[in-house]
Amino acid sequence: MIRDTGFTVTAEEAGQRLDSVLQGRFPSSSRAFCRQALEAGQVQVNGRPCLKGNKLRPGDGVTVERLKEACDNRVRPDAAVPVRIVFADAHLIVANKPAGMPVHPLTSEETGTLMNGLVARYPELAELGDQPLMAGALHRIDTGTSGLVLAARTQAAFGGLRAQFESQAVEKIYLALVEGHVAVPGRLEHDLAHHPAFRGKMVDARSLAAPDRRMRAETAYKPLELAGRNTLLEVTIRTGVTHQIRCQLALGGYPIVNDTLYGAKPVDGCTRHFLHAYEVVFRHPASGQPCRIRAPLTDDFQAYLHNLQTV
Repeated sequence: MIRDTGFTVTAEEAGQRLDSVLQGRFPSSSRAFCRQALEAGQVQVNGRPCLKGNKLRPGDGVTVERLKEACDNRVRPDAAVPVRIVFADAHLIVANKPAGMPVHPLTSEETGTLMNGLVARYPELAELGDQPLMAGALHRIDTGTSGLVLAARTQAAFGGLRAQFESQAVEKIYLALVEGHVAVPGRLEHDLAHHPAFRGKMVDARSLAAPDRRMRAETAYKPLELAGRNTLLEVTIRTGVTHQIRCQLALGGYPIVNDTLYGAKPVDGCTRHFLHAYEVVFRHPASGQPCRIRAPLTDDFQAYLHNLQTV
């Protein structure tokens, strides 16, 4: 962290934007951190806070009260986060995330996420991976989805597991409670794209005149049991497109219960959609042996399903 320092603008720096000059003066920081410091009023020019786009003049005095460096962009430990570990060894950890908890923070100040809780218990995670705020996590699941999340405990394990995810060698199995009765197994194949006007929602790329990017998604499902007017499905994927299962099941006519973003009816008093990352199959990054790890249904999913079964 850069604190309580300053400099005088040179003739070469004159006419440049303030954020650009800060980045040049403090290369251990980043453009994003420079902008954050400016927005927070932690950088002043001639004793006054300035906007990031302000053009500087020769002789201006710039004071930096607080400016993050790249090494500060780490997940903060938060021991108050409840963490349920389903598997751990010297190379990797598998946690069972509850619905409603994000996998990782979006800024280094944020706490309350799964990775904040894991870093509090396994401090080595904070230094791992290729995205600092993922802290060694190999993948994401939606905040409203419960279930397993894998994290590596060494950089070698991270590299080995990441290669398996990228080559689609990892099999991911979910449990999804959907609206309606599903009688037979099926397979869904779509090119998905981001909705151009609804951030955070996916659509069938064929519904757009000119999608920015098409992402191939393949989802297989089979019914396990009927529960009232709903069906519990086992869903298997190898691809990892955003909202893949949620979007594709809705496109197939079976939206996930309470997933109102994709057309499901709202459930009174319920704050989650009923999708659970249940099982993952991969090769151990150290031994190469096949691994199959399961995360039991979370208590809220089990309770809701039990109520449907007993009605």
